[in-house]
Amino acid sequence: MGDQRGAAAATQHNSALTGYRQASLTATPTTRPVFIGVALIVSVFLVYAAHPAAREGAEHAWFVGVAVAGVFVARGLHLRRPITLPHFAVALLVLAIAHLAYRIEHPGYGFALLASSGFILVLPQSSRPQPEQLYRVAELVGRTERDPLAPFALHSSKTYYFNANSTAGIGYRTRFGIAVVAGDPIGDRAAFPELLTEFSEFAINQGWRIAVLGASPALADMWRRRALEHRGLHAVPIGRDVVIEVDDFAMVGRRYRNLRQAVSRTRNFGVTTEIADESALTDQQREGLLAIVDEWGRGRQTRGFSMILDHLLDGRNPNMLVVMAKDEDGTLSGFQRYGVSGRGRELSLDVPWRRKDAPNGLDERMIIDLVDYAREHDIHRISLAFAPFPELFADKQKSRMAKLIYLLVHLGDPLIRLESLYRFLRKFHALSDQRYVLIRWREVVIAAAALLTLEFAPHRREH
Repeated sequence: MGDQRGAAAATQHNSALTGYRQASLTATPTTRPVFIGVALIVSVFLVYAAHPAAREGAEHAWFVGVAVAGVFVARGLHLRRPITLPHFAVALLVLAIAHLAYRIEHPGYGFALLASSGFILVLPQSSRPQPEQLYRVAELVGRTERDPLAPFALHSSKTYYFNANSTAGIGYRTRFGIAVVAGDPIGDRAAFPELLTEFSEFAINQGWRIAVLGASPALADMWRRRALEHRGLHAVPIGRDVVIEVDDFAMVGRRYRNLRQAVSRTRNFGVTTEIADESALTDQQREGLLAIVDEWGRGRQTRGFSMILDHLLDGRNPNMLVVMAKDEDGTLSGFQRYGVSGRGRELSLDVPWRRKDAPNGLDERMIIDLVDYAREHDIHRISLAFAPFPELFADKQKSRMAKLIYLLVHLGDPLIRLESLYRFLRKFHALSDQRYVLIRWREVVIAAAALLTLEFAPHRREH
């Protein structure tokens, strides 16, 4: 029965995509080269004609505007961007305003509007969040094994692409004409190869290029082999997962001395912890935890994409676990929220919070108590965070290039203090698999802008 519902949902999803494509005035694969060739020939001719015309005065400068518009259109068709009816209507309106500007003797405005009409006509289509897919995605997250980033597929800003029988899916969002995929696909790993090929074909038919933020080693290689329409993806290492293997973890030995000291400090302060499902929190507990967040004046997680969740403690995201720390008098002093995956046997830490006056070692204490809880509840892996560029901070003898990168990394301290994060995470000696960004070198600037704005720019608040 569940498979039938999944197949029906997939059919409905694919039908919606078909309608989405039919709403665009796209060329077929056979005629597209003809359209591109004609557009390029016309653009070259107009540029050639515009060169002498531009010297004859402003009354002939519209030739240059038409030439620039033609170049934009040729580029858009080369990228296989669909010409949608909304884009066509807006471009036509801009042309009408440009004509009016020339008529009332404002040639500068007319030229700018005329040239921009071609740019508007082939603007890349954007994706939209799909909150209605929440529980469908949550089911796939629950079935995804050994992927610390799987719970973050629930982020409310994401769009999703599923395979035909709904056994696997991809979370992504478009920005600047690039479909940015967040982490690895979720669901049945055996379905991933075909899913990547299908998504690559889907993206190219929408005129999107692809970038991947946070791919695991196996999926980085799979993307490069299976994304047939996006050849040339390069894997750039950006850091490592930090994962505690619960069954093997023991806080003994000299290398865990700092961790033991941090935990002991909180016990001396009388700190206690409590672990509960987010859905089971009382209104009083929820208000007390959110008061800790508000104390920092940074909002309630309005940013993030691949490695941070939003909708903090409001019950929107299913299967969330919360670890709460309390002072000796029972006052809440901090908390951590975890997403659940791997059929309930894996946890992934979302952003932790603590009061400003909380004792040092509070985060370490909550993690160690969670490890004890995990042993009692058949949980085998706890992902603490993603450690960006750990080798950069571990290497004391840095080259000149490494020193320059080190200084550049610290420029981002207002967003995230990477070195402080590394120093905290290294106490657990749990560095795991490498993560990669997949981009094409020719698109590195615009891809970097898309990745950074998606991960760090605040999202519009939902009402």
